[in-house]
This record gives sequence, structure tokens and C-alpha cells, in this order.
Amino acid sequence: MTPQTCGVLVIGGGPSGLTAAANLAAQCRVVVLERESAAGGIPRHSDHTGYGLRDLRRVMSGPEYARVLVERAVAAGAEIRTESMMTSWVDDHTVAVTSPQGRYEISAPAIILATGARERPRSARLVAGDRPAGVFTTGSLQNLVHLHHGSPGSKALVVGTELVSWSAVLTLREAGCETVAMITERDRPESYAAFHHGAKVGLSTPVSTMTKVRRILGRDRVEAVEVEDVATGALRTINCDTVVFTADWIPDNELARLAHIDMAAGSGGPQVDTMLRTSRPGLFAIGNLVHPVDTADVCALDGRHVATAVRDFLAQRSTPGQSVSIVVQAPLRWISPSVMRVGDGAPARRKFLFWTDEYRPVARLTATQGHAVIGRITLPWPAAPGRVLRVPSALLARADFSAGPITVALT
Repeated sequence: MTPQTCGVLVIGGGPSGLTAAANLAAQCRVVVLERESAAGGIPRHSDHTGYGLRDLRRVMSGPEYARVLVERAVAAGAEIRTESMMTSWVDDHTVAVTSPQGRYEISAPAIILATGARERPRSARLVAGDRPAGVFTTGSLQNLVHLHHGSPGSKALVVGTELVSWSAVLTLREAGCETVAMITERDRPESYAAFHHGAKVGLSTPVSTMTKVRRILGRDRVEAVEVEDVATGALRTINCDTVVFTADWIPDNELARLAHIDMAAGSGGPQVDTMLRTSRPGLFAIGNLVHPVDTADVCALDGRHVATAVRDFLAQRSTPGQSVSIVVQAPLRWISPSVMRVGDGAPARRKFLFWTDEYRPVARLTATQGHAVIGRITLPWPAAPGRVLRVPSALLARADFSAGPITVALT
């Protein structure tokens, strides 16, 4: 089989992949592989407002945002191939693809992984009980409602209280399904306080903290959910015919693992430097694959940021310099990017992204190398589980590339 060729191959047609394609198509032939029937990623079937503020400087609905990103990539000259799935690596710069037109190989000197992240489903959360119909993730719910115009049920329990959880509530309301309760195992909702309180009042949705799912009841269709009070162990039953498991994000990292590149501790995605390079020359990773999970517009700005590094690589204008790795201490789970190199610029938006497993009303971070403190910062916003903590890159401005790994901790 003679491989097809292009200048840049983008795996994934969501906000980050489409934005990267739009920013590179003027310099070389760019091909985007998208496994779904249409490009646009999660926003395509997230039919509510709130998209596009950081990258497009205007607010729009998810489907409109997806359409604009697709149009920009196509107008720039990118070729978007839908229903096309990369299935394996042939070599470092060639992949095998399965599509409705058959199987083929395509090769590119630069490849960008933009495969995103997904919510952990009920099976992966090891929730006991029956296996009835009516159990969804936010993604499968929105696909059913917004793309296929189906009905999820009449009364729903939403597991999770992150921003995406409220997105699920909006989708349920549009489908005529009442959200009878939202639950979280944590002692406070994970979404922003202003948003949480406003949504709670506006959507009239009861929220229970310190509550976890014990088992799902119902043979053919969900009939009820047994939940437990985390503090007391008391059990109660919530009657419903629909359960939506939200958040608990994991990166779609299968293709990255097959590439045998260095993987980041904690996040499960590829390890990248501030220019979004992986450990394999010519292979880049962006978006929620490397920081699961941030908003669509932040992911899109990754696509804009990586374009500079890809252009430099293709033109052989620079060689990656000496590197230093960045690790975190609990309750921080991960940092992205987790590598800095001599001569590189700041990360996208001049921010390092962190994930924390504990709530801290005042987020103070300290960066050390060996016994030396190289940076301290106190943020004007809290560190909270369920949402990315964005930290100015100035925290690590004094990094010594010869002094060993950098450790960042909440203090």
C-alpha cells in the first residue's frame, strides 16, 4: 500500500484540532481525521450558550461554535475527513486509517494528537446493581437529545456537580426530563459558586453533597437509585428512570500509548513541554488529551499555540533544548505542560494548568528545585476539585535547567 502524504496530520476534529488546522493550512497541506460523522467535537451536540469567549471573543451556542471552527479550518485550506479513524501506527510518521472508502495509510512529517477526553462511564466507576436502560454520560445524553432528538426519560438523577453536570441538566430540561437531584461525594459542589447558586435557583434543582451512588435498581429500565450519605452511611432511595454520570474525566489516550511516548503522571495523557511537543520528534499533543478537562475555547487556544512549534519543526528552525520536568505534590494531581526547555516560550495563554483533589479557599503555590524555592504565588481564586486551576507561568520563571526536577505544591 502506497501511503498518502500531507504536511501536517491532525488526529481529532474538535476545537483544538480544528484551530490547529486553521492556523497551519496556509503553510502546508493539512489533513484532519475525525471519527464522527461531522467535525466539531463535544460542542457540536452541546446545545447551549457559553462557547467561544476566549478564542473568538464572542459567546455562542455549542453547535454554532463548532460550525464556525469547521468553516474557518476549511476556508484556510484544511481537508477534513469525517468517519475516518486512525487505527494504528505504521511508523513514527505514518498511520493506518479506516474509513467508509476503505483502509489506507497516510504519512506526515508532523502529526498532532487532538483526541480529547471522555467521561468515565458507569461500568468504569464500578457502580453495583442492575443493568437497565436509561444510564448515560453527558456526552451520550447530548448525542441522543441534540443529534437524534430522542427522549432520555421523565425523571433523572445527575451524578456530579461540575460545569458539565449543569450542561447535562440543561439538556435534560430541553428534552422534557426533570432533574430530581444532583449528587456529589464532595462536601461542596465543584462548579463555580456564582454559577452553582444561580443555576440551582434558576433550574430549581436540589443538590446533595457528601452523597454517592451505591447501586442502580431496575431490570429493563432504571426505576430508582440507592445513594449513601458519605458521613453517616445512611442509605436512601431516589426514584427516577434516568441516571447521568458526569465528569470524572479520562483522556482518549489509546493512540498516544501506542506511540510509546512519555506519558504524564496523574493526568493519563501524553507528557508535553510548553510548546506542546511530546517525547517523539514531530509528534505534538494538544487540548483535553493533555489537560482533562478544560473548556473548549482554552483547548482551541492550544491549537493556535502549537502552530508556532509545528512551523518551526517543519522549517527546521529550532532544536529542542535542555529540559527540566515538573512534578506536583498531593493534593495536586497533575500539571500541564509538565516539561520546560531552554529557549522555549511560555505555555499557551502564559498559564500552567493544574488539577487538585482538595478544596483550598486560598490557593498558595510554591515551586522548589532541590532545597531552593524558585517561585511563590497566591491566586485570587480558590483551588477546587472539578475545575482546572490556571496559574501564571511566572511561578516558574526562575527555573534552573541544571538543578533537577521542579516540584510544585499547594502550601
